[in-house]
Amino acid sequence: MATPQDQQPAQPYGQPPTIIINNSNSAAASATAVIGGAGLKRRRQSLWVHFWLLMFTAGIGNIFYGMHVSRWNRDRGL
Repeated sequence: MATPQDQQPAQPYGQPPTIIINNSNSAAASATAVIGGAGLKRRRQSLWVHFWLLMFTAGIGNIFYGMHVSRWNRDRGL
């Protein structure tokens, strides 16, 4: 079935979708997302680690574990 020269063929799906590209991310935010895959997260202290350290080290290990987690967060600015 041929269409005349002055007539456009009908579009069965209507208008094409509108595509919006949002380029408002800062360079620091995108660089942080690349480091470590999903981004850096604040390291939390584990209740179970504290429990087992209390059982096996009479509480001395808890001090070192707490210092380790706090230093890890401080060094990364979290």
